[in-house]
Amino acid sequence: MSDLAIYDMDRTVTRHATYTPFLLHCAVRRAPWRLLFLPIVLLSMIAYALRLIDRARLKEINQSLLLGRHISRDELAPLTAGFAERVWQLNTLPGALRQIEEDRTAGRRLVLATASYRLYVEAIAARLRFDDVIATNSIIGLDARVTAKIDGENCYGPAKLRMIEAWFAAEGIDRSRVRVRFYSDHASDAPVMEWADEPFAANPSAKMRALAAKRGWPVIDWGI
Repeated sequence: MSDLAIYDMDRTVTRHATYTPFLLHCAVRRAPWRLLFLPIVLLSMIAYALRLIDRARLKEINQSLLLGRHISRDELAPLTAGFAERVWQLNTLPGALRQIEEDRTAGRRLVLATASYRLYVEAIAARLRFDDVIATNSIIGLDARVTAKIDGENCYGPAKLRMIEAWFAAEGIDRSRVRVRFYSDHASDAPVMEWADEPFAANPSAKMRALAAKRGWPVIDWGI
């Protein structure tokens, strides 16, 4: 059974967050008139900052505004492919790409575990040659249309660890028989960092850097 290297995505493998850029990418190419909703998008972000809504609801609102309440998979496919190529070319950290290749060469199973939506993360993961994806899922209707509603939990904080453990069970992986590396920039991933055998604070935020110093986690910078 192969050991695993699990990576967070936004600001760990990528320089910048990807969700809002993905929605803007889709809006510009599919329905530019949706950009008129940007003031409402901004208001939703303010509501989140004020803790009037949670992160999951923020995602649902912004997807509904900029991408639509539902979209067919066929219509979504070229949008996600184009966005994945842009991420690859413009928004990946060279050091992260080197580490991914090193883990692949070492025979580790590569898993991308992110709070971002599977609806576009799978295309990015394929471009980066990851083996598996654990991400926030969307409710898909009987007509195979992707909706703006989250299916299950937002893959963030403690929920990310629960989703990783559920994936282990579904894949039939015995946790006691594999060694797990985990890379993340954000302190919200502390539950997974504590659970991993080899946690790495990659491009850490100030809070993650402080937590890494307290826990003795290695700090790495993939910006170069």
